[in-house]
Amino acid sequence: MSALEWVAVFPELVLLTGAFALLLSARVQLGSFWQVVAGIFPFVLALIIAWLTWPEETTVLYEKLLVFSPFGSLLKVSILLVCSTALAYSFEYLAARKLLTAEFFALAIFATCGMLQLVSANHFLTVYLGLELMSLSMYAMIALQRDNSSAVEAAMKYFVLGALASGLLLFGISLIYAATGTLVIPEVAAAMGGGVEETRNLLAFGLVFLVAGVAFKIGAAPFHMWLPDVYTGAPTAITLFISTAPKIAAFAMAIRVIIEANAPLDGDWSGMLAILAVASMAIGNITAIAQQNLKRMLAYSAIAHTGFMLLGLLAATPDGYAAALFYILTYALMTLGGFGMLVLLSRNKVEVENLTDMKGMARRNGLIAVMMLILMLSMAGIPPLVGFYAKLAVWSAAVEAGWTWLAVTAALLSVVGAFYYLRVVKLMYFDEPEADAKPVNIDRPQLALIGTNCLLVVVLGILPGNLLLACLLVFEAL
Repeated sequence: MSALEWVAVFPELVLLTGAFALLLSARVQLGSFWQVVAGIFPFVLALIIAWLTWPEETTVLYEKLLVFSPFGSLLKVSILLVCSTALAYSFEYLAARKLLTAEFFALAIFATCGMLQLVSANHFLTVYLGLELMSLSMYAMIALQRDNSSAVEAAMKYFVLGALASGLLLFGISLIYAATGTLVIPEVAAAMGGGVEETRNLLAFGLVFLVAGVAFKIGAAPFHMWLPDVYTGAPTAITLFISTAPKIAAFAMAIRVIIEANAPLDGDWSGMLAILAVASMAIGNITAIAQQNLKRMLAYSAIAHTGFMLLGLLAATPDGYAAALFYILTYALMTLGGFGMLVLLSRNKVEVENLTDMKGMARRNGLIAVMMLILMLSMAGIPPLVGFYAKLAVWSAAVEAGWTWLAVTAALLSVVGAFYYLRVVKLMYFDEPEADAKPVNIDRPQLALIGTNCLLVVVLGILPGNLLLACLLVFEAL
């Protein structure tokens, strides 16, 4: 192995070393503080290394299996930052439910390693291996609380449907290999560009299965059936983890598998993505209106946001891809705050997950109500918050690419979606608290953490230029 090959996978090696150390020391009795330090330290160290080893150009390594690129580094840094923050939100929740164990942190690390492999994949097999490492670890995380029947049921649903999606993806890969004779992603695209007409039907058929597999992983309708049940059944801290960083990794998989590998077939996959986008925005926004459970409402919201992200991919231009990347990164930030707030409010084994739990929050704790207000308005796309600029970016990219009707549809459905976000605001500020509701208090360190999260939502909405420019530059170097 060359020095560059060691550098390219150094964050993953640090994470794996931390996971094995945690598993070997699982029987050592540590206080909750030191358990958190031991669990989060590998993520922070890997984050620093990924930042310091940011490459200036794209290099293919490991016999064309992996690629070391600015695009991959941006997503690696984002994933590690989101995972670290999610775990920092969760330690009190996990400790109260006896889930703050070495096994939990090890599973989180293995899942993160799968995500990092996904963003660096240059070969269909490494895409699949990264996907399975991430997915299998998350199945186990969801079912870690074995006496929680809802969590076990959610894990089983996720496992069964995830296996189906993996089968679809593998079948699509096999058809692509039969038509092109290679599984290296750039070589697949080159073979498609110079291919013969006899293989076009086979390629198009394989593309359908690839799109279906990817659509399941990103939670796009009509392959969304797992997402609300899993988000609702899993413990809230686990939902926080699986609803944020894996979305970034799934976006990277969509770029590698659909956009990069099948670039010559953009006329085929653009139509399929348009259908997925409309279905996701419509089903997500309309169904969320009827939900009374906050976690389930945010699950349908995630489906709708996936549809908005697909608008950027449909543009099939560097500006469109950059807008989609900006959208998924800012969505992860907003979701981190939304579910993080629910985790922080769910203290002493009392789950805060229903809309009625938010009644009168402004009277119970005004600061928390303000921060929840910022998060809900940003998800609804209200200016000057980052959610508005993210939607504006993908709308602009879609219009410039000729998808005006789709951008108009997205704008109308965004207005529909604003209803259920504003309903949370109404409950907090205009409804009286429940009779048994108590004042809400959050420790200062965690209050500072959620406050920083909300501040970023505001600042990136007012000054989005640097992040959007970074997204554009990494796609130009892809």
